[in-house]
Amino acid sequence: DVQLVESGGGSVQGGGSLRLSCTTSGSTQWSYCMGWFRQAPGKEREGVAVIDSRGRPSYADSVKGRFTISRDNAKNTVYLQMNSLRPEDTAMYYCAATYLTCSLVERDFSYWTQGTQVTVS
Repeated sequence: DVQLVESGGGSVQGGGSLRLSCTTSGSTQWSYCMGWFRQAPGKEREGVAVIDSRGRPSYADSVKGRFTISRDNAKNTVYLQMNSLRPEDTAMYYCAATYLTCSLVERDFSYWTQGTQVTVS
């Protein structure tokens, strides 16, 4: 089985930056597609960024040019660097993993974290 542990959430002023980290254990991360999702109050969870086993990223239009997803397979860790943060980025952020299609589609992901709060004021 796969366990995911994330860290790095917090509060920041608009225009600021945060970096989220997600470390996997129990399996080899390199073979998984890893993704970041978020859910704002009153809204559905949405895909933010994914990165496949070869390191190729995909982003939601709302974060392109501001967020960067990356992975360090030696450390079994995936990162989400968030720059130029906006109040509308405020949400609970989740890390997820899947063996299936690497896309921003939530239902394709099997393994999830509990979430970390990101608040932009």
